[in-house]
Amino acid sequence: MFRGSSYHTIDAKGRIIIPARFRDLIRGEAGDGVILSRLDGALVAYPLEAWHGIEARILALAEKSDTMRRFRRVFIGGAFSCECDRQERILVPPSLREYARLERDIVLAGVLDHFEIWSRENWERENQSMENDMQQESVRNEIARLGL
Repeated sequence: MFRGSSYHTIDAKGRIIIPARFRDLIRGEAGDGVILSRLDGALVAYPLEAWHGIEARILALAEKSDTMRRFRRVFIGGAFSCECDRQERILVPPSLREYARLERDIVLAGVLDHFEIWSRENWERENQSMENDMQQESVRNEIARLGL
């Protein structure tokens, strides 16, 4: 499982070094790369096998609403396969860098079955937003159901 977060930089060409603890998980999933897509102002990175499961679930959905068609179009249509190079980096396509506002300082955050790539500014904003949400009783109760 992908856990923890770490601060990194993205170079001028859009390359990111994948931390060893994430690379080991990616290779364990029968591949040497990830599929990147966009969600919530950040990028989501799934190992190839996990991505195939997501595609299967999306295809199996009986729901064919306008919202789901639009989601498929943006999420699947905007996805890119990114293989690790010899220096253990992935190249983030320009359109995804622009979407997530990845310029220099970034954060890689493990989220169990995948990891996310955030601009440091957006990551700090997301963390502050969660701290603010934690002041609401309904949010605290929802988290308490996890036994935490």
